[in-house]
Formats: sequence, structure tokens, C-alpha cells
Amino acid sequence: MGKETTSAGQGAVLLTVLGAASQLLGFGYRVALARMVGAQVMGLYQLLMPVYAVLLSLTAIGLTAAVSNLTAQYLARGNARGADQALGTCLKLFALMLLPVGGWLIFASDFVSVSLLGDARTQLGLILLVPCVALTGVENFHKHWFYGAGLVRPPAVTELCEQLVRAAAVLGLLWLFLPQYPERAVGLVVAGMVLCEVFSAVTLAVLYRRRRRGVLSGPGEPGAVRRRRIAAIALPVGLNALLGNLLGAANAALIPQKLVEGGMAREDAIAQLGVVCGMTLPMLALPTVFLGALNLVLLPRLARARALDRWDRVRQLAQRALSVVGVLALPAMAWMAVVGPTLGRLLFGRPVDGYLLPLAVVMALSCFCSVLGAILNGVGRQGTVASVSLLGGGVQLALTLVLVPLPGVGMGGYVVGALVSAGLEALLCLVLTLRHTGLALRPLPWLIAPGLAALLSALTMALLQRRLLACGLGALPSAGACLVFGVVLYLAALSAQGVELRRIFRLRG
Repeated sequence: MGKETTSAGQGAVLLTVLGAASQLLGFGYRVALARMVGAQVMGLYQLLMPVYAVLLSLTAIGLTAAVSNLTAQYLARGNARGADQALGTCLKLFALMLLPVGGWLIFASDFVSVSLLGDARTQLGLILLVPCVALTGVENFHKHWFYGAGLVRPPAVTELCEQLVRAAAVLGLLWLFLPQYPERAVGLVVAGMVLCEVFSAVTLAVLYRRRRRGVLSGPGEPGAVRRRRIAAIALPVGLNALLGNLLGAANAALIPQKLVEGGMAREDAIAQLGVVCGMTLPMLALPTVFLGALNLVLLPRLARARALDRWDRVRQLAQRALSVVGVLALPAMAWMAVVGPTLGRLLFGRPVDGYLLPLAVVMALSCFCSVLGAILNGVGRQGTVASVSLLGGGVQLALTLVLVPLPGVGMGGYVVGALVSAGLEALLCLVLTLRHTGLALRPLPWLIAPGLAALLSALTMALLQRRLLACGLGALPSAGACLVFGVVLYLAALSAQGVELRRIFRLRG
């Protein structure tokens, strides 16, 4: 059990392939959902999702990070019993925290929906979030044990199946009951999520039990020592996630209120939130599927290298991870800025291009933040990541409060806040990563080379698209032809700058 069954490179490839399929299915589900329920219900759904994230961060996220990190460390030292004990302890702690928190949310759902979220139509969805969080926690603990052990296939395949179950459950319930009111539609969406999580939690728990059958090797670890080790990881990670998600929830709740203050009708404000956060941002996130795979493979290996005091390996992994992000995220966002308007109208049946370009920049910066945060977490700097995230979230919230209510600004104020916050977080995380890992700054492979190549390909794509449309070619064929041309041009521009993709993606030593 202590040996890695999958190399870093193989693990990243497998997770990326399965993750891409999962992401595509998930995005297809979101498109179908948006078309079925409309922008207003999507806006209510976006009010609920930050609450879901807050519940998870309050009860589970820190503990899941501890499971992944400690499993990697225990197995690196041949202590499979210790890894099993860590998972069991985290599950018990999760149950102890969720019971009072979930009970309070059910009891206070009326107050939360009206006074905090500003819309009573979210009450049913809030109540159903509690069993959804309970099942998601069980799923994530077992999933992160597999990632910590270097076994990427079981959770990746399960996640792919999960997307199919979610789509079938949610869309099936909506089609079966045909809700006439937005609050019932939102409740059915969350009920479908609960059914989906039942499948994932049971599947991963069964796979884990099969994997750990027999006598476990290693001495284990005393309970008091184990709990201290869990707390050292879980508390800063959980606090970071909690504060960040609280700020996100505040943002989501305040945006419609501030839009109304600026003179917009409540229904239109909810619809705008649904378009920007429920349609545009998920569309932009579609090409970033590699990011989750990279982080999940990266963090346990960083923890293992740190446990063995191999800082040369830490720096090697960090350098290649940042190169991968630059080479993949920058062109993806540049291309989405060009073909996104066409793709959005095709998928959602309405324009989603109002803030497409600045939001694409936000997504690119967020990709760098995510990987830099994973590097810092992997070397034991969870508190540092928490501080940076809190600062960025505070800046975004402040700008939302100031800018969104201004006449003529509206959602543009939210976008400005997101840009400033993401830029600040990326800069601080970079400086801190260089300081705490001893990594040398390499702007050429991380930013300059892929940035210039992405800019060249995007500008050329925009000119080509305009020409093809003028010649009478349809919007979708034009976008497809431009994308193919843009990819080829980007690869050629990278090669001309001496960037070797084969070397960058060879994540193994």
C-alpha cells in the first residue's frame, strides 16, 4: 500500500483524461439545467452554492486535506495502519461537527433564507443541503485517501460516473415533477444532488474497504499524536476555506441587493447573477479541467518529498507545475475570449459575453493562484495560504459593496473586484512560494512565452473569425475553424521561443 501504483506523470494524465470527460459531462448538465429552469432559478441556485461551500469548509475541507496529506506521509514511511487511523479519526470529527451545524441550519432555514440570502425561495434548498453535505463529506474523505495513496483511478472513474448520475437525477426530477415555482425547482435540483452523493459516497466507501482488506502494516500512531497532526493541517486549511467561502457567500448575497440599490428590479438582479456566475464563469472554467488533476497529483507528492526532506524534488515539482499552468491556462482563456460569445449563445440561448474578457483574465489568474496555493499547502504553509485568501476575499467584498450600487456600473463592479482580488492573490502567493521553497523565478516558461504565443493566436483568431463571418460562414463553423487554427499557431509560437512541451509535461523526475 505504501508504494505509488501510478507515477506522477501517469497520474496527471489519467486524472486529466477522466477529469476532462467528467468536466464535459458536468458542463453539459449545467447547460441543460440552465435551459430547463432559466436564468432566475440559476440565480437562486447561485445563492445556495456558497452556503453549500461554507458548510463543507466548516466541517470537511480541512479534514480532507489532512487525509490526503497524512496518507501520503504515512505510506511513504510504510505505516499503512497510520493512514487508516487518520481516515477513521477524520470521519468521526466530521460527524461531530456536522450534527450541530446541520441541525442549526435546518432549524434556522427561514432566517437564513430571508435575512442572510435575501430570498425566501431558497429555504427548501437550504434544508436539503444538510444531507447533501453529509454525503459529500464521506465521499471526499475516501476520495482523498485514494489520492494520498497515489491511487487515482478509483476516485477519477467514480467522479465520471457521478456526473452521469447527477444529470439523470436532477434533470429527471425536474422533468417528472415539472415545478411551477422557482423555489420548488431549486429544491428539486438539490434533491437530485443528494441522490448523486448517495451513489458516490457508497461507491468510494466500498472500494476503500476492498482496498484495505487484511492486516495493515506499520505501528500506527497514538490517538493524541494523530489528532494533533490532523489539527495542524486541518485547522489552517479549514479556516482558509471557511473564511473564503463566507466572503464568497456574502458576495453572492450582496450582489443582487446592491444591484437593486442601483435601480435594478429584483428579478433582473437575480437573473444577472445567474448569467455571470451560473453561465459565463462555468463556461470559462471548462478548459481548466487539468488544474484539478494537477493539484490532486501534486499535493501528496509535495507532502511526501517534504516528509523525506527532499527539497530539490519539491522545487522540481513546483517549477514544472507552474510551467504546465502557464502553457495550458493562458491560451485557454485567450481562446475563450474569442470563441466564447458564439459558444455561450449556442449553449445557453442568450448572450454571455458582457464581461467575458475580464472574467477570462480572472480565471487565468485563479489558475496560477490555485497551483501556488497547492504548492504552499504541500510544504506545510497552510496558514500562509489562508491569510492570502482572506485578504483577497476581503478586497473583492469591499469593492462589491462600493462599486456595484453605482449607477451605470452594476455587475461591472463585481468584475473589477474579482480582477483586483485575483491579481493580488496571485502576486502574493508567488512571492511566498519563492520564499518558502527556494524556487528560482522563471518568468519565461511560466508567463512570457505562453502569454505571447496565446496573445498572437487569439488576435489572429479574432481577425480570421471576422473574415469568415464576412464571407458568409456560420458562427459555429467559423469558431471551430478559428480554434483549430489558433491551437496550431500557438504550438508553433511556443516552439519558436524554445519551449519544449515534452519536457514540461514529464512530471516524473
